[in-house]
Amino acid sequence: MEENKTVKRRSLTAGGKGKLVAGICLLACLAFGLHWVLAKPASSQSQRPSDMKPAVKVAVLEKTDLSKKIQLTGKTVPEAQVDIAAKYSGKISQVLVALGQSVTPGQVLLVQDTSDVEAALAQNSAALRGAGADALQSDATFQASYHKAKADYDRAQTNVGRYRSLFEMGAVSKEALDKVEEQLTAAKADLDIWSNQMVGGSAAAVVSKQAAFERATASVEALRQQRSDMIIRAPRAGVIGFRQAEVGGMAQAGQKLLAIVDNSKIYVDSSVSEKDIGQIALGTPAQVSVDSLGKAYSGKVIYISPSMDSATQAFTIRLALEAADESLKAGMFARTDITVVLRKDTLIVPKEAVVSLNGIDRVFVIDAQNQVQERVVRLGFRNDNSIEVIEGLSAGEKVAITNIARLKNGSAVTEVAP
Repeated sequence: MEENKTVKRRSLTAGGKGKLVAGICLLACLAFGLHWVLAKPASSQSQRPSDMKPAVKVAVLEKTDLSKKIQLTGKTVPEAQVDIAAKYSGKISQVLVALGQSVTPGQVLLVQDTSDVEAALAQNSAALRGAGADALQSDATFQASYHKAKADYDRAQTNVGRYRSLFEMGAVSKEALDKVEEQLTAAKADLDIWSNQMVGGSAAAVVSKQAAFERATASVEALRQQRSDMIIRAPRAGVIGFRQAEVGGMAQAGQKLLAIVDNSKIYVDSSVSEKDIGQIALGTPAQVSVDSLGKAYSGKVIYISPSMDSATQAFTIRLALEAADESLKAGMFARTDITVVLRKDTLIVPKEAVVSLNGIDRVFVIDAQNQVQERVVRLGFRNDNSIEVIEGLSAGEKVAITNIARLKNGSAVTEVAP
């Protein structure tokens, strides 16, 4: 009886274990099936052909002017700035202008002490008068002596001719003829003495006196000019921008005492690289901004340096500003933008559309069926954003400008709005 009960319990235990294993297997199958069902839609969606097309933005090609903006820095410069220095050393007796004062051409700015020059001028003027008198007296004496000798010679010649005629007629003796001939010889010798003193039609003594007179004249003129130069005048209109002179001070020859700045016109000088200078011409318009004033001005190029500055390895250009106002001063920092046309009415492509590899330039054209056509192109001028296309593309075609790395010849794309 007990043995039957034991067998029955073992049978029940084995049946429970089988049911447990079956339940676990069922749960595993359900979990695997659920995972497969949930994963399948995502996998199917990722495999849809439409989702394999790269999305690209495109640019439609057109002909236009290809321009480039050249950005420069420089400084404002005045119409003129004139440094005024002393020509001669001397004490300063008057300073007649102040810093910032406007002056006109010829206005007296500064006077040096001219007392020493005045004394020298008086002395040389007296010497000049003496030299002039000596020259006149010497000339008068010579002229009188020469003309007397000439007259004596002429009379002696006449007498000799007359006595020779009389001698031939027997009217005078040989002794009388010899006497007048001796007088002619003496007159000729006297005339030769005076004639030999002449140089270029004037007596050497007179020429010497005249030269002394001219030297004295030159000395007087030099002193007069020195006196005038020690009264310093404004060479042009402007404003006193520098003053380093005080009454009683000494001014050395060549020392800068004053400076006149003429701001009636303001220019901007800028340095241009060798790469850009060939694209700038006289008359090229420009926009100039002065940071310290917060203002912008229009201008144009009026000067281009004919040679490169060896120190800066750049060329200098000058721009004239239009409608410059009084707030502009010389020496201000200025920024200049010059827009130059590299090529007129040419086909251009965005810079980001071009792929360069091993020296070959390519673009990806998107046709009407949104298919990619890889094109080799020949390029020309370029600016910061665009490049000129010389060969390989036509106006109206569309080129990809994004997702370039995913594009292949013949592949399909999805065009999206820029």
